[in-house]
Amino acid sequence: MINVTLFIIACVLLIILPGPDTAIVTKNTVVGGRNGGFQTMIGSCIGLAIHTIAAVAGLSAIIVKSAVAFTLLKYVGAAYLCYLGVRTLMNMRAKKMDFEEEPIETMKGNSYFKQGFITNVTNPKVAVFFLTFLPQFLAPNSEPFWSFLVMGIIYSVLTFLWFTFYVFLLNKIRNFMKRPATQAVIESLTGVVLIGFGLKLALEKSNG
Repeated sequence: MINVTLFIIACVLLIILPGPDTAIVTKNTVVGGRNGGFQTMIGSCIGLAIHTIAAVAGLSAIIVKSAVAFTLLKYVGAAYLCYLGVRTLMNMRAKKMDFEEEPIETMKGNSYFKQGFITNVTNPKVAVFFLTFLPQFLAPNSEPFWSFLVMGIIYSVLTFLWFTFYVFLLNKIRNFMKRPATQAVIESLTGVVLIGFGLKLALEKSNG
């Protein structure tokens, strides 16, 4: 790998850009507090770990080059994002969820970890990212296997650190964010953003 500093700076800039993972972490931190945010973050990071392994093993290349695999995976991811978006809007509209009294454990069928994991692992754009971004930092005549593995680990660790800070920050201002008016705005925006990401992913074209 060449220019580690430049690679880390590029990773940080890409990680802090809002995306589906950020939207899910934001929603679940507001809903479930620090624990909800951390569970979602861990799910997303494990999804990144799987993408890293897939990239190293060459499976990502198959997904990107196979129109059928890419299309299937992107529609699954898009449908799930839209589902989460619609569910968020419905919860906000019905006003049935009391964040002050409802413990995290009672949220049956709505695992924060599962949401973070599925959102990340079913996003084929992450596979495309690994195959188009990482090779730019590959040193001439270097061994791709170990270089990709190290870069994938670095990216995953930086993602973990960023979301740890982000969750702590959101949790600090959670009382303000849980006010009815603020909560309504956050849930409305999050629901629309998730649906938007889902539709954008559904329209994404394969590079193959």
